[in-house]
Amino acid sequence: MIFSRNGLTGLALGAAVAVGAATVASAQSAPLSAQESDPNVMGWMQGFPPPADKLITQPDSNYFSFPKLRWSVCHLREFLPTEEISRGVGAPVPLDYPTPAEFANLARQIDALTFMPMNGDTPMTWEQSLYANYTDGMLIMHKGEVVYERYFGCLEEDGKHAIMSMTKSITGLLGEILVAEGVLDDTLLVRDVIPEIGDSAFATATVRQVMDMTTGVQYSENYSDPNADIWVYSRAASPLPKPEDYEGPDGYWEYLQQVKPDGNHGDAFHYKTINSDMLGWMISRVTGKAVTDLASERLWRRMGAEMDAYQTVDGKGVPFAGGGVTAGLRDLARLGQLMLNGGEINGERLFPAEVVETIAAGGDQSKFGGFATIPNGSYTSQWWVFHNDHGAYAARGVHGQTIYVDPTAEMVLVRLASFPQAQNGFIDPTSLPAYQAVAEFLMER
Repeated sequence: MIFSRNGLTGLALGAAVAVGAATVASAQSAPLSAQESDPNVMGWMQGFPPPADKLITQPDSNYFSFPKLRWSVCHLREFLPTEEISRGVGAPVPLDYPTPAEFANLARQIDALTFMPMNGDTPMTWEQSLYANYTDGMLIMHKGEVVYERYFGCLEEDGKHAIMSMTKSITGLLGEILVAEGVLDDTLLVRDVIPEIGDSAFATATVRQVMDMTTGVQYSENYSDPNADIWVYSRAASPLPKPEDYEGPDGYWEYLQQVKPDGNHGDAFHYKTINSDMLGWMISRVTGKAVTDLASERLWRRMGAEMDAYQTVDGKGVPFAGGGVTAGLRDLARLGQLMLNGGEINGERLFPAEVVETIAAGGDQSKFGGFATIPNGSYTSQWWVFHNDHGAYAARGVHGQTIYVDPTAEMVLVRLASFPQAQNGFIDPTSLPAYQAVAEFLMER
């Protein structure tokens, strides 16, 4: 049962890339609205062939600039090589929905919900917030049942969407599963797991410090600075041919071997994508499997996924563990429900309950700071923990991606989006209060 991008048209049973995923979309002083920048309205890549002014191509400065990114987030395999996260060959396990009449009624009620944005003075409706945040897909589950599902822009119900840094949370979940099962010892130093890390600043960090991003490593993720480390990393990771005069590292793992120190391990949380790829390397080393294969084996194949996902890779075929996954909206909801259920789904336990207990408990709040919209937050195992009254935690990615788990409300919310600017701090003021409002509504249902 779905909403189409044009609204309730029918009920039926029925979404950072290796180069530039974390790129700031070149935000205009007055960017086009969600409706104006809808890829179907813009006419991107329509026609055979499309007109020259409607083409979206490499390089990343073209395809990942706003408003083109609103089309590109659903078409990354057309720009970059990927590896599959296979769902296997079995039939998917259908999600549960209410009756069509109840579903339509719930959707109307949710769309009409009002809330006050952070530091705002004018109420906003739920539906207004979807457009304000350039939503491409929204799905809400309550007590295991889909109560809201809607698609916009480039995304259809059978489509897939880049999830950006929500990829980190998949990597972190796999890591936490391995810790709980005794396969990965989080007290070891990185060099104990990956001896070839050499003299890199990562060498003396513990596995847990990498998982929680409390490493003291040099890495600037200031996307607006053309000289920031993120761009050096992107050049190293690019699967495209290197220029003849290129002398930098080749691939994610080669970059990690030359990271310099910056501060002390364990002192504070610093959001740095290279931690995710360091964790991905350690996961692959202790299991003998790529993170794509492990995600398939432990998650996608066993949770009843509808569609394969895929993950971008560097020039050596290493999956981007920090931001490369593209997946379907409903399958991300299944992943959220798996978390809400403490590792169980469809009557099967996929991993120990302590995995979710560890993540939901959060990290050291005294080490967390710099995120004004999450004042009481923490970060652990590559998940964001809000420490609010509902005990909510989330996977989050730039341009508005989230899997938001609210244990108190028994709610899982998944949003896929293509907001003009990368930072979620611009989106949270009209998102986090909206999530709370719908959670409270569902609790009274």
